[in-house]
Amino acid sequence: MHKSFDQAAGIRQMRHMKPVRVIAVTSGKGGVGKTNLSVNIGVALSKMGRRVAILDADMGLANVDILLGMFPEFNLSHVLSGEKSLKEIMMTGPSGLKIIPASSGIQRMSDLSSIEQAGVIRAFSEIDRELDVLIVDTAAGISASVVNFARACQEIIVVVCDEPTSLADAYAYIKLLNRDYGLNSFHIITNMVQSAEHGQALFNKLSKVTDRYLDVALHFVGAVPQDEYLKKSVQKQTPVVEAFPQSKAALAIKNLARKIDSWPIKPKAGGYLEFFVERMIQFSAKEDVA
Repeated sequence: MHKSFDQAAGIRQMRHMKPVRVIAVTSGKGGVGKTNLSVNIGVALSKMGRRVAILDADMGLANVDILLGMFPEFNLSHVLSGEKSLKEIMMTGPSGLKIIPASSGIQRMSDLSSIEQAGVIRAFSEIDRELDVLIVDTAAGISASVVNFARACQEIIVVVCDEPTSLADAYAYIKLLNRDYGLNSFHIITNMVQSAEHGQALFNKLSKVTDRYLDVALHFVGAVPQDEYLKKSVQKQTPVVEAFPQSKAALAIKNLARKIDSWPIKPKAGGYLEFFVERMIQFSAKEDVA
């Protein structure tokens, strides 16, 4: 009996040691379809059997729940105050996708007492055994909180579309993270493009500028075409991979999800949710002192 108990405990510990893939989905500017991509990639990964959660980290415009027609009663601020557990605020979306409404809770990160810090780290550590992927849907722009989230994640996806302001803002964002914080690896998704070739050309245009002026490596994840079914899915408040699974956009997004799922998890980044939250708190505190 004792041996069986030890073995069961060992198995649980092994599961606990499995890192969670933590990915920031971000953009230099708004209006590029970033949140829609976050949700659809999350659902596509869920359909592949991955246990996925999205942290809606946009303080001002919490768009994840709107896209899914969901109405959160609680958010991360209730976890920070001790009123609710993380599991209690999480909502379940299509295909089992979990949603963590953050909202105003993010603003308090820099004001947490040591006890609150320990509490939020513990809150995330309690769910890491139930997750394979955490997608952090950041706000647009290059505010301190957006930068802090990106720095805390293992991987950064930058979404761009074919607008001069999108490319210019994406470059400024990558430049900031590279020169000020030493980050040098970024994944790029081109969105709302006319064709796969158009998406590749857009990536090449951005890559040409970063290659010339920055010490970074850009990795092209893929392109998502302009698709009327994407607009229809937004109106239905249903992800396009669910509402119109054979549409051009859905097929492209499912391909992106397969690529993302194949990325190796970086062992040096720890990979655990505690690590992500510890870094978030650390970076927020530094920003606050500065």
